[in-house]
Amino acid sequence: MLKISENYSLLNHNTFHLEAYSRYFIEYSDEDELKEALKLPIVRNNKVLHIGSGSNLLFTSDYNGVVLHSAIRGIDIIDENHESVSIRVGAGEIWDDVVAYCVATNLYGAENLSLIPGETGAAAVQNIGAYGVELKDIIEAVEVVDIDNGVQKVFSNADCKYAYRNSVFKTELKDKYIISRVVLKLSKKPQLNLDYGNIKDSLPKTEEVDLSTVRQTIISIRESKLPNPNLVGNAGSFFMNPYVTVEKYNTLKHKFPQIPCYPVSYELVKVPAAWLIEQCGWKGKSFGNAAVHDKQCLKEERLRLKL
Repeated sequence: MLKISENYSLLNHNTFHLEAYSRYFIEYSDEDELKEALKLPIVRNNKVLHIGSGSNLLFTSDYNGVVLHSAIRGIDIIDENHESVSIRVGAGEIWDDVVAYCVATNLYGAENLSLIPGETGAAAVQNIGAYGVELKDIIEAVEVVDIDNGVQKVFSNADCKYAYRNSVFKTELKDKYIISRVVLKLSKKPQLNLDYGNIKDSLPKTEEVDLSTVRQTIISIRESKLPNPNLVGNAGSFFMNPYVTVEKYNTLKHKFPQIPCYPVSYELVKVPAAWLIEQCGWKGKSFGNAAVHDKQCLKEERLRLKL
C-alpha cells in the first residue's frame, strides 16, 4: 500500500541531516505501487523529486512538491551456473547490505564497494566506484519504469552507457525513468582486486585473504579516513577525479614533480582530485559550519557540516 504523507520531515533522508519538509512524501514498495503513484493528481500537478538516501542532496529550504522514495527491497537469485550468479536487487536496498550479502554468500565482485553510502537504485544511476572497481563492472541489467506512461523496461549494461561516475540516467534520459531493480552478475571464482591504493598494505598479515578479509579491510580504511554521516553530516565522496591526456600529465609533472596519477588507457590518466584540492590549501578549510574534511583529502573527499 502506498504511503502518502503531507508536510513530511526529510531529516532522515539526507546525509547532511538538515531539517527540511516536503509538501508531499510518497513511498512505494513495488512497481505497481510506483505506477499508481505516478498517476496521482498530486504527482501530475506538482514538481517531483525522486530520492534515495540523500547523500547527494543539500536542502536549503523546504521542498514545495512531491518527494518519491523507493521501498522496493529484496535480493533474489535469478540465474546461476558453475562460474557465476545473477542476483536481482530492489532499488530501495541499502547498497552496503547488498555487498554484505555477496560476501556472506561467497560471491566475488562487489567487495571493494563496501561501505559506500546510498541505495542500490541510486548507485546504478551514479555508477559508484572505489578502490579500482565500478558498479558497471558487475551490473548485468537495470529495470526501470517510464515516468510518463508507467511502462516497464529493461536496460542492458550497454544501454546504460556507463562511464566514470556517469550513466544515461544522468544525461539524455535524466528524469525519464525510475529504476526499480538492478541485476548484478557476481563470480563464484576467487578473483580479488587488491592492486588499488593501499589495500595490500592494509590487509592483515596473519590471516588468509578472502572476501570477508577484503571487505573488513575496505571498511577499516574508509572508517579511519571518513566521517560517519550519523555523527558528522556529510555529502559523501562527491568530487570527480579529472582525466587528462598523458601529454598533459607529463607537462604538469615537469611543473609539479609529485603529482600522482592512475593510468586509465594508453592516452589518458586520472589525477586524484583530492591531491589538487590539498595543493590549493583547501584540505580542512572551513566556511562557517561547512568544511572540507581535514583527515582524508588524498582519495576520498568529504564536505561536512559540523553538527
